[in-house]
Amino acid sequence: MLATRSRIPVPCWLLSSTAGDAYNCSCSGNSEIQEAAIGAVKANPEFMRRAIALATENVSRGGGPFGCVVVRDSEILATGVNQVTVTNDPTAHAEVVAVRAACKALGSFQLHGCTVYTSCEPCPMCLAAIYWARLDRIFYACGRSDACSAGFDDEFIYKELSLEIAARTVPMVQLSRDAACAVFKIWEEKPDKVPY
Repeated sequence: MLATRSRIPVPCWLLSSTAGDAYNCSCSGNSEIQEAAIGAVKANPEFMRRAIALATENVSRGGGPFGCVVVRDSEILATGVNQVTVTNDPTAHAEVVAVRAACKALGSFQLHGCTVYTSCEPCPMCLAAIYWARLDRIFYACGRSDACSAGFDDEFIYKELSLEIAARTVPMVQLSRDAACAVFKIWEEKPDKVPY
């Protein structure tokens, strides 16, 4: 059996405005269409207040101004705050910390049926983690322009991702492709693998 990734429909409002443009999305940035894309699911302001409170508390403890909660069945499953400077881990963003905690709590690497409430629009890394974990939706408070005004500019990374590999700031050189592709072949033929 070949490994196949689960494909989930992605509402266009989850994409960044630049990605929405790339997909010819006419609703990017339109809150009425965003609400329609969410359907019958209504945001719970209490969960957003908790995410913002976590961010506020984290600043007072020396961390970054970001907080996140993962909700399932109208209950907070996990929380996370930005721990980059506290742990010297550049991947310890609030959403990543919360996703890791939620996965641990459920004993699963997929978070179907869960919703993220985050104090700020997820950066590209956090957005990727949310997609990989298969969460259902994201509610966010501040946008990336608000984060930029506070000194957190992810726009550079969004722009880098849209460039051809050779045009990116960090050099990327492909080596040993054949040897590495052999590992994929082993994976494809492994009968007891766990697809993700």
